[in-house]
Parts: sequence; C-alpha cells; structure tokens
Amino acid sequence: MSGTPTSHFSNRCAILADLWLGYRQDEEFADFIEYNDLGLPLAYAFANDIAKETEIAERYINESYELLAESLGVSDTEEFDSLEAMLDQSTNR
Repeated sequence: MSGTPTSHFSNRCAILADLWLGYRQDEEFADFIEYNDLGLPLAYAFANDIAKETEIAERYINESYELLAESLGVSDTEEFDSLEAMLDQSTNR
C-alpha cells in the first residue's frame, strides 16, 4: 500500500459503512466484503456511535480503507469525504 490515508478517521468510517450497507449484496464487492468482515462492521459501529474507538479496531478500519482505495485504483493519500467520490475517481470499475 502506498501510505497512510489522509482522510479523517470519521470519513473513513462513513465511507466503509456506506460500502458495507449499500454494496454487501453486490457481486463486484463480494470478495472485498468477505475479506474485510471485521473492518467494515467496525467502521459502521463507529460511524453510528455504537462503539468506542480502540487502537486495534482503528487498525482494522485503516487496513480496510487502504484495501478499498487499492481495489478501486485511487490514491489512499487523497482525502475523500464520501464513497461516491471514491467510486467516481475509480480506475478499476
């Protein structure tokens, strides 16, 4: 992976939560969602104030975010504020 994502942690959580809710039945994202079976629900829990942040959970979420950026072919150092912004810039869709 090319580096640490610069999107704020809350943005990363919101992006991953949107993906988990909106695309978990989408065949295109099936492998990604299966592999990130911890990071995505954790991101959803944080984005909706269901759970408190921990260092380990933050690592899972950051890894999921970096993998999403990589799979979409976008820079993981660019700050995105929504899943739609990431999808719009995707070179792999």
